[in-house]
Formats: sequence, C-alpha cells, structure tokens
Amino acid sequence: MMDSQENALIKGEQQEEKVEATQQKETVAVAETPQVEETEENAAAMQIEGDAAVGERKIYQTKKEVLERVKEIAHADEIPQKDEVDYLKTAFYKLHIAEREAQQKAYLEAGGDPETYQVVRDEDEEAFKAEMGIIKERRQQQFREQEAEKENNLKKKLDIIEKLKAMVTSPEEASKTYQEFKTLQQEWREIKSVPAERANELWRNYQLYVEQFYDLLKLNSEARELDFKKNLEAKTHLCEAAEKLAEEEDVISAFHQLQKLHQEYREIGPVAKELREEIWLRFKNASTVINKRHQQHFEDLRAREEENLKKKTALCEKVEAICAEESKTSADWERQTKEIIDIQTEWKTIGFAPQKMNVKIFERFRAACDSFFAAKAEHFKNMKDTFKENVEKKRALIEKAKALQDSTEWRSTSDKLIALQKEWKTIGMVPRKLGDQLWEEFLGACNKFFEARNAQGADQRTEERLNLEKKQNVIERLKKAAEEGGDELQARVQQLVEEYNSIGHVPFKEKDKLYQSYHEVLDKLYKELNVNVAKRRLSKFKDNLKQVAERGEQALDNERTRLMRQYDAIKQEVQTYENNLGFLSASSKKGNSLIDEMNRKVQKLKDDLQLVKEKIKAIDAENTAQE
Repeated sequence: MMDSQENALIKGEQQEEKVEATQQKETVAVAETPQVEETEENAAAMQIEGDAAVGERKIYQTKKEVLERVKEIAHADEIPQKDEVDYLKTAFYKLHIAEREAQQKAYLEAGGDPETYQVVRDEDEEAFKAEMGIIKERRQQQFREQEAEKENNLKKKLDIIEKLKAMVTSPEEASKTYQEFKTLQQEWREIKSVPAERANELWRNYQLYVEQFYDLLKLNSEARELDFKKNLEAKTHLCEAAEKLAEEEDVISAFHQLQKLHQEYREIGPVAKELREEIWLRFKNASTVINKRHQQHFEDLRAREEENLKKKTALCEKVEAICAEESKTSADWERQTKEIIDIQTEWKTIGFAPQKMNVKIFERFRAACDSFFAAKAEHFKNMKDTFKENVEKKRALIEKAKALQDSTEWRSTSDKLIALQKEWKTIGMVPRKLGDQLWEEFLGACNKFFEARNAQGADQRTEERLNLEKKQNVIERLKKAAEEGGDELQARVQQLVEEYNSIGHVPFKEKDKLYQSYHEVLDKLYKELNVNVAKRRLSKFKDNLKQVAERGEQALDNERTRLMRQYDAIKQEVQTYENNLGFLSASSKKGNSLIDEMNRKVQKLKDDLQLVKEKIKAIDAENTAQE
C-alpha cells in the first residue's frame, strides 16, 4: 500500500516539475525579450537615462565645480557609476571647449595673428585627466574582480551539479538526502552571476538533475504540501513586488528590478497543481505591464531622437550655407562668426540623435564649423600684409597733415587737408585699436588748422559782407548809366568796371548770384557801346573812301586786299575759340566765369568781323560807282 502511495507521489512530483519547468522557460522568455532590446539600444538607453536624470543632476556652471565632484567620487569608498562619470566628462569638456573658443575669439578680435595663436596650458584639464585616470583604474579593477567572482560562482554551481548528479545515481538514498537536496537548492539561489556564455548550459544541467531527483524522490504528502506552501508564499511575494513596480516613475529602474524578480522566480520550486497556472498568470501579467512601459519608453526615445536629428541636420545646413557665401568683408566674417556661435549654442540644447547617426551628424556639424573658422583664419592671415600697408599709408597722411597744421594760407591749405581726408577714407582697414589711435592723431592735426582758420575767418566774413555791399552799389550805378546813356558812357562804364574789380572777396554763397547780376548789366552796356562804335567807324570809313579813290584805282584794291586778310584772320580766331569751347563739357560750362569771358570775346570778334565785311562792301560799291 505504501509503495503504491509513493509511486503515485513520485508521478505527481514528476508532472508538477515538468509543468513548473515549462513555466520557468516561459518566465525566462518573458524576462529576456526586453533584455535583447536593451542590448541593441544600449547606448540609447544610456542617453535616455542621462536625459531623464538631467532634471535631477546638478547643472555645473564652471570647470572647478566639475573637478571637485570628480575628485570626490574618485576617492570615495564606492565604485563610481558609469553614467555619472560620462555625465561629468561631457559637462567638463563642454565648458572647456566654450572657454577655449572664447579665448581664441578675443585674441582674434584684438588683432592677433591666427597663425601664432597657441592654446594656453590648462591646469584644470590636467587635474581632471589625472582624476579620471584614477576612476578608470578603479572601474577596471572592479571589472576584474567581478569576472573573477563569476568564475568562482561557476565553479560553485558546477560543484552543486556534481552533487546532484551523485544523488540521482543512488535512488535508494533519495528520501534520506532530501534535506541535503533542499540545502543545495538554497545554495544555488544564493550564488550570483556566472559568465554569460555558460549560463544557459549551466541552468539546463541543473534543471535536468533536479527533475531526475524528484523522479526518484519518495516524499510523503505532508512534506510535499509544506514545500508547495512555502513556494506559493515566495511567488506571491514576487507577484506583489512586480505589481508594485507599475508605480515606479523610473521606467529603466523598474525594468532592471523586474529582471531580478524573474531570476528569483526561476529559483523557486513548484506550487500546488491547482494554483500553478493562476500564480504564473498573475506574475506574467504584472511583468507585461512593466515590459510595455519599457518598450514604449524606447519608442518615445526613438521619436525624440529622429526629431533631434532633423533639427541638427537643419543646423548643419545653415552652417554649410554660411561657408558657401563668397566675397566676405571683415564685417561679414564677424557677423557670421556670431551666427555660427549662436548655432553652436542652439546645438548644445538639442538632445541625442539616433545611435547610428549621432556620431555622423556631429562630425558633419564639426566639419562645417571647422571649415568656417579655418577660412576665417586664412582671411585674416591674408589681411595681415594689407593691414601693414594701410598703416604705413595712414602714417604718411598724418605726417602731411602735421606739416600743414600751422599754415596760415587758409584757402589752399584747407583744400589740401580736405584732399588728405578724402584720401584717408579710401585706405582700407587696420587693426581696430591701432586704427582709433591713428585716426585721433590725424584728426588732431586737421582740427588744429581748422580751428585757427575759423578764428581768423570771423574778421574775414565781416570784410566780405562789406565788399558785397560795395559791389552791389557799383552794379546799381552801372544800371543807372545804362539808362542815362550819353557820349561819355564808355568812359563811365570803364571807370565803374575798374572800381568793381578793385573790391575784394564777397561771401561764397553770394558769389554766383552777384556775378550773374554784374555781367547781365555789363553785357547790355557793351552791346550798346559796340553797336554805336561800329556805326561811327563804318561811317568814317565811307567818308575816307573818296580820298583813297583820288589816289588812284590801285589804292582801293590795296585797301580791299588788306581788309580781306583782316577778315580771314578774325574768322580763323573765331573758329579757334569755338573749337576750344566745344571741348568743354556741359557741366563745366555752367557757372564758369572763364567760359563766359570767352563767349563775350567770341561775340566781340564776330562784331568786328561784320564791320570788316561792311567795309569791303563799301569799297566794292565805290568801285562800281567809278565805272
């Protein structure tokens, strides 16, 4: 009867262990599926954990603050965590690069030579590298110790398997060694990680001998029920822990905790048959909630990373477009440098791109920025010789201005200094600080002269105003003479012209208006005088022709020949003047007193030409009358 009960018990144990093994495999599958995903997205997970921790971690403002923290964790008892070490390294070099770029920018803006710029030795960076070396060595030591521990754990588990193997080879001792079997199971659970490449094979061998032992075990129902009860309590506790993880805000932490719960679940033995499916479904459902949150976490991550990639690509295109611009002035370089720095600042605010593109997009951005700053350095290098030449030109103008600053030849010196100022504007750029110094020196020389001229000019302006009144009075008297006429008109006009010419300068603004008024009345007078004189001269010539004719026909011919030569000479002179006037532009003719004088001269020659022509006609008429 007892044998029958024991056989039934053994069969029940075997069935329970087979179902339990199936559940254990399913448990492994549920737990390991997200682990594979985690491996593939390892770097991305690190990025997410880093992003999630930004709000919790300290935001470092200076390299000194980062260095103090690095020293603290480098010499602490606990081994530094990799995520914090990476965060500190990133924070330090962001600050370090920004500081170095600011130093280089200040050097170039001060007129420094890009070729001779040298990076200043940074004691903070050297101290940082030294402390990071200590941290690296400690982490390597930790890794070596962990690997040694895994190898030791492997040996322990292999020893347990050998002991289980020995138990299953002695069926008659199975009942007696049950407590030893339970002790071995407990030891197995307490042993932690083993080398990953041996884990699955180790578990399969262990499970094989456990199942074989249960096949041999002849245990009474009371002991079995007690074992089932303890296993149920343990698995229920794990279910509660897994369900509580749904409240954990940190998705990554919840997932890692779930892996530990699955490991514990695998190590616990079977429960009563009627509760087996129920307890497993409860644990599985709680695990599904955590796994879905973990999966969604990575999907959100990928979406954010794709958006970050688009933003970073747009920034790369902006920098590349700036690099492609040509014909840049120094002002353009400075403006574009500010744009590039603003773009770099914006880049730092954008999170990671997808892992496969993160390094590539950064290299593209860095290459574009490097290309810009290299071209800028080349531009300012080429400007160095130009700067030197421009400085020499400006110094030469300063010497000329100083040589003129004490001159009292107000008009000519003013023109010369104004010409120097115009020439100064045509000279290109020089370094800003030196340029300001040269300009102040040049301006000082110019101002010294113009201040002296202005002091002298106050009396001169009063005299010019009096001269204006005098010349206006002469013009009024000329107008009056034109109205009165008379035989002495020519003498009176000549006297007034001489008086007008003897008066000095008038205010510059009144000069053209006065000139126009003067010559309008003078031209009118000369026209009247020329007409009257020409009539009298022609009349007198005609009266004298009879006396010439009495000397013989040859005398009239000789006079006519003389007049023809005079006519040709005057005509040639008129053509010469008109040709010279034709070379002058329309703009130069306007308001030019010399041109006006030439026009009046041409008109007088034409009047003389007409008089000679009338005299020739008079001779021809006299010859006809004699025939």
